[in-house]
Amino acid sequence: MTSHLSRRRRWSRHPASWVLHALDRTASRPSVAALVVALDLLWVVFSARFEFPPRLESVFQTMVAAVTLAMVFVIQHTQSRQQVATQRKLDEILRALPDADQSLITLESAPDDKLDEVARRHASARDS
Repeated sequence: MTSHLSRRRRWSRHPASWVLHALDRTASRPSVAALVVALDLLWVVFSARFEFPPRLESVFQTMVAAVTLAMVFVIQHTQSRQQVATQRKLDEILRALPDADQSLITLESAPDDKLDEVARRHASARDS
């Protein structure tokens, strides 16, 4: 029953979110990093063997730019989602503690001067 619920929760996300997280999980594997390094070395050897044909170099540069741009969005999405989840967990901890400053729960949407004030207050508490 638990796996069915987690499976349903996973699929209740936006399809693009599911795809981005799947890409993130795949791209973060050590075997994928090793494969990319091996393919890069193979590309360099191949290009050197054929005296770096301009068309192949252009194709390589285009592929690298496209993959880099896509991975920026993958990383941004997954980190943002994890940050939101972490923030909600911290909010719950603050809410549950009886002596906690409840105003800290809304701190991420506070103006800069409020953030600076809280930082100074916490810095002085650390120093004392």
